Amino acid sequence: MATQHPDNAGKPYWHNRPFVSSPAEIKESFLCFSDLNIDEYNWDWEGKFVDEAVIDRLLHQHYAYFKKNPLGKNKFLTFRFPNPRVEKQFRLARALMVAITSSQLSRSLGFNVDPVFEAILPLTESAREIIDIQEAFKALVGIEHQLLKLNQSLKHIEIIPLFESVATIISSDTIIREYTKLHKKKFGRSPLYLRPYIARSDPALNSGLIPTILALKIALSRYKKLSEQLEIPLFPMLGTGSLPFRGGLTPDTIAKSLDEYAGISTLIIQSAFRYDYPRSKVIQAIRTIKEQLPKNKARSLNDNQIKKLDSLIPSFTISYRRTIEKIAPLINNLSKYVAKRRERMLHIGLFGYSRGVGHVQLPRAITFTAALYSIGVPPELIGSGRGLNEAVKSKSGDLVINTYRHLKNDLQQAGYFLNKDNLLRLARQNSAWKDVKEDIDAIEKNLKIRLGPKNHIHREHHKLTNKILDKFLNKKNVSPLITLTGRLRHSLG
Repeated sequence: MATQHPDNAGKPYWHNRPFVSSPAEIKESFLCFSDLNIDEYNWDWEGKFVDEAVIDRLLHQHYAYFKKNPLGKNKFLTFRFPNPRVEKQFRLARALMVAITSSQLSRSLGFNVDPVFEAILPLTESAREIIDIQEAFKALVGIEHQLLKLNQSLKHIEIIPLFESVATIISSDTIIREYTKLHKKKFGRSPLYLRPYIARSDPALNSGLIPTILALKIALSRYKKLSEQLEIPLFPMLGTGSLPFRGGLTPDTIAKSLDEYAGISTLIIQSAFRYDYPRSKVIQAIRTIKEQLPKNKARSLNDNQIKKLDSLIPSFTISYRRTIEKIAPLINNLSKYVAKRRERMLHIGLFGYSRGVGHVQLPRAITFTAALYSIGVPPELIGSGRGLNEAVKSKSGDLVINTYRHLKNDLQQAGYFLNKDNLLRLARQNSAWKDVKEDIDAIEKNLKIRLGPKNHIHREHHKLTNKILDKFLNKKNVSPLITLTGRLRHSLG
């Protein structure tokens, strides 16, 4: 599935600039289908401006292509609804109406399939809110009026629940189990299938890298068992970005990602993957994913392993959050210089703490990641070392490493962009950065690796991060330099 996540550093191969406007996303979606041979495109209504005529434009402008490759059968346009618990409800109403009327449009053009029949519900936290969306959809298509004829449209919409926090990911099997019960009670049958969608960026932003991966592995193991118990196929999705903190999926890391994410049925192909690598390499990588992804099955964890992993997560999360809370002002100030790549509504992420001392504000995950990388402190490292120390002390280090199979590799990859000189300089101004130094020491000791630049690209990145920190501390514009660092690592954030 291709998405509109704005993590590309360079410009798309089909465009004249890195920024992709809302109208240009129509062209982008078609090229993802026709040129890159991606199966599915996520049309995002959450927190951004949307061309509501997307189906009209695609089917009218590319009629011959979609006659051969019908939307809803060979290619898939999947809406990402705004969650009415978070955004204004009228935005959901607009998305629902476009999904409904696209059926009528499609049939008027001679197609016999519904172009949109699934939608993602972000920030899913309960079974009830999934059912609420489906009930709202059913109520709308039940309207009978000679001028509307909505009852001649798609009768039911499938919802893909998107789980975006470590705690929700771990308990998502319980939510799915409850949803199947409610679905049968409300609609008289069980769902034919489910596509639970696990986020990678937001849980990492809120809890750190390692807790996110451990939560993912627990969820995949539980989905495997749950599918057998419910006798309903589950096809998990994973929201992978390019840098390890946000997923680590690139055209250069396909084999590693397919192994790490065994059990996933749909991988997300974000903008950096598509546009910060040669087009020929991207096409080959997508072909490999489509061939190999179905072959890898989820690995099972027993109850004792799950219990132990669950008990280890707080030691990583607490260390990560304590540090992020203290360095948040610098991250927020630096994030203002990260180049924009899409049209988004104003959004400030909330970074909450279970210990109840309030919260700090943070930018979105891509911008957050770009800001930290641009000064040579990859966020993958924060909290990871101290958490590993605690795991080793409790004789659970091997369990963490065996569960997160490519932990060493991911931290090594992130570590290539580490600037220890900048870290020491920052630590002299704010003691919170000393905790990151402790993380690095612990990672190097426990994993027996050395973090830092290894080749000329890493060393060039190191020089740029020196310049960025100098200019930033002197209140100068560092936006062009941040973009340059993004191009070197093949992802803005």
